Amino acid sequence: MTTQPSLTPAAFAAKWHGVTTTEKASAQEHFIDLCRMLGEPTPHEADPIGAQYAFEKRVSKAAGGDGFADVWKRDFFAWEYKGRNNEGHPEPDRRYHHQTP
Repeated sequence: MTTQPSLTPAAFAAKWHGVTTTEKASAQEHFIDLCRMLGEPTPHEADPIGAQYAFEKRVSKAAGGDGFADVWKRDFFAWEYKGRNNEGHPEPDRRYHHQTP
């Protein structure tokens, strides 16, 4: 269910440029804004019960053990926000692997 984007790339960039809040404080809003910019439904809009697409989903890590992905979509991705690297860019987390529970 793709819709018309309701946030322009320029507005997205302006909103998030220079943000210094923690990952925990801004991850969900940032992801929702990405959805708005791309015209995609948010996790709750697409799946209100969180069975296929959710924030804070328990997932398996590639090196073993479990953790929580900030955003998870079954058979698509486990997305984990991390702090910034030395150049100020978001640091990806590659500890999670695809697994259909």
